[in-house]
Amino acid sequence: MGPDFFVRGWRGIVTAGLIWAAQGAVAEPRHGIAMYGDPGLPPDFVSLPYANADAPKGGRIVFGNTGGFDTLNPFVPKGTPPWQLRFIGYESLMGRSWDEPFTLYGLLAESVTTPEDRSWVEFTLREEARFSDGTPVTVEDVIWSYETLGEIGHLRYRGFAQSVAAIEQTGPRSLRITFAEADRELALIAGLRPVLKKAQWEGRDFAASGLSEPVIGTGPYVVAGFEAGRSLTLRRNPDYWGRDLPLMAGHANLDEIRIEFYGDETVLFEAFKAGELTAVREFNAETWATAYDFPAIRDGRVVKSEIPHKRPSGITGLVMNGRKPPFDDWRVREAMILAFNFEFINDTITGGAQPRITSYFSNSDLAMRPGPAMGRVRELLDPFAGDLPPGALDGYDLPVSDGTERNRANLRAAAALLDEAGWTVTDGQRRNAAGEVFAIDVLLRSGAGEYLTIMDLYAPALRRLGIAVDISRVDDAQYNERLTKLDFDMTDIRRDLSLSPGNEQKLYWGSDTAEVEGTRNLMGVASPAIDAMIDAILSARSSEDFTAAVRALDRVLMAGRHVIPIWANDVGRIAHQRQLRYPDRIPVYGDRITWMPDVWWWQED
Repeated sequence: MGPDFFVRGWRGIVTAGLIWAAQGAVAEPRHGIAMYGDPGLPPDFVSLPYANADAPKGGRIVFGNTGGFDTLNPFVPKGTPPWQLRFIGYESLMGRSWDEPFTLYGLLAESVTTPEDRSWVEFTLREEARFSDGTPVTVEDVIWSYETLGEIGHLRYRGFAQSVAAIEQTGPRSLRITFAEADRELALIAGLRPVLKKAQWEGRDFAASGLSEPVIGTGPYVVAGFEAGRSLTLRRNPDYWGRDLPLMAGHANLDEIRIEFYGDETVLFEAFKAGELTAVREFNAETWATAYDFPAIRDGRVVKSEIPHKRPSGITGLVMNGRKPPFDDWRVREAMILAFNFEFINDTITGGAQPRITSYFSNSDLAMRPGPAMGRVRELLDPFAGDLPPGALDGYDLPVSDGTERNRANLRAAAALLDEAGWTVTDGQRRNAAGEVFAIDVLLRSGAGEYLTIMDLYAPALRRLGIAVDISRVDDAQYNERLTKLDFDMTDIRRDLSLSPGNEQKLYWGSDTAEVEGTRNLMGVASPAIDAMIDAILSARSSEDFTAAVRALDRVLMAGRHVIPIWANDVGRIAHQRQLRYPDRIPVYGDRITWMPDVWWWQED
């Protein structure tokens, strides 16, 4: 943001004054805010419905990560932090309930105020809000955090800054943010920015902090120690300011959270079997059914818990970089999907127990419907009919193989598409008209065991088509550097999607981020239709219009053939020491990123 941001800000304040005069009388402070309708919980709620307010405090949990880390600052592009760190040690003005599609309740802020059109939002800080070092959280800290993250923070934070017309302090503990565009979700996103301590970084380079010191936050856990690249320990702050808040009742029950780092998933699993880790998430149904039969399971020291959920599948699989040949041609991407023998690969790796992801919003009412686009979905897509990928309007389904290893029919169809796209076979190799060989580099982490197995099964089919395949197995640092520079042909992708998709869709597949280093738009898609569907999602005023816009977006993404989808995690699978417990009530989102360890506790037999 910097100085220019505040020049725009002061101009915006004049406009904001007119807005306040017109709308200030009807906008009242509230305890929470929902994307649509009212928050599900009343102002006097005592805890979130899926938290045990009487959970005991104490104990520890030990997770395992693959790879390593070289920074304790999870808010900037530079370096590889432990991915859990930004979720555990830091807080925002509002906190999310995972039992509602998208509803926030006051955390650092005691109230939120916004007019009907949500052209601005105002937050009032809690007087008792404190950083982990005991100093009070101020409006100045909040504005500095928004400014800094918007200017030099990770790309996930920068888009919001472009949507802000003005930000100013309106009272000793209050601030108002006025938006530069019509987007009803911005008021909620504003409440989810991390709040950091300005004084910690005065005269210092926030972006280059690395391992020099942890970033001070307000969360219930603080960094207690680390061994660079090998382990990180966080301990519960006994003076945590928010321990008595209803939103935090039954949260942060464990005294210690430790993360150990391993070279690959196999070593990590052996460490769990040996008792070095106390909990692991398992994403493979076959492994869950067959490999979790060791002494600690048999004698009850470790238990297996399956956690149901009602959230969308999101997209998981292999993404193709469409910024350059050969993947800038949808026919080539379709050929790659045809060559991927899902039925055989799924049976080999998961025992066929996990369903395939058939859309970006599978497992939810937001998923595209089969067959031709109808009704409001068709109305949204028709203006772009001439530019839509084949199948977006008429219907698109993933190819199905016969389940045998050879997959002959689909490979013949793939070969025909490649020929049509100008990649013909000469002396056993696919070449284009210029004589260039069809050769792809698949970028994977060295510890990504499942994807390495997938490629071992997939690559022979590609080679039978005359495609040269090289698999680059690199460490986490190299992997992240190459992703940042968009230096790959194919790589793995996982995008968790919610029941209330919004501005994050711009980061994932919006045109504005397609060519930006560090983008989350790995496929490099730049589509006016996709941009328009995202805009329709953000401007929807009814659940019917919202659902239609998401289904239309889903159609364009699926028909674009940017990702080779694999299997969905239809339930969460967690193996853990029996002393680790969780509430009987499971939120609608199930095992989201912080559900474990947020509401878990340690209880001796």
